[in-house]
Amino acid sequence: MIRATEVRLIGPEGEQVGIMPLTEALARAAEAALDLVEVAPQANPPVCRIMDYGKFKYLQSKKVQEARKKQTIIQVKEVKFRPKIEEHDVAFKIKNIRRFLAQKDKTKISLIFRGREIAHPQIGIDLLNRVATELEDIGTVEQPPKIEGRNLTMIIAPK
Repeated sequence: MIRATEVRLIGPEGEQVGIMPLTEALARAAEAALDLVEVAPQANPPVCRIMDYGKFKYLQSKKVQEARKKQTIIQVKEVKFRPKIEEHDVAFKIKNIRRFLAQKDKTKISLIFRGREIAHPQIGIDLLNRVATELEDIGTVEQPPKIEGRNLTMIIAPK
């Protein structure tokens, strides 16, 4: 499938062979019982390498699998508060947030205003700031308290 007439050839051991016609490069690959693979088609002349293509594809798929194995998926957990929440309930929800952060999950803290509670947003901001100070040892505030409609949200990421 190589369309160039001349190619820069790299041998099976990785050594530079030089620039030669495509037919001679194909003959050398056949002589070595390996494949001629175009490595850099945009180069002038294109760079081709003598290698076992099946083994090359296998090693590439193994690298992709290994990279996929090492990546971590971060979930965003949500905990909801209300402005008139009791002290014990706040402590319980902070305990849950600590558990989420220990599992390396980001946590979105939502404070929902109902009715006329929205007239006093400072109460909610103070509550979220207090939660953030209690969680300073295990997490960092990624997004400070922000009002979105009738909700006040804040995102805490694990350290």
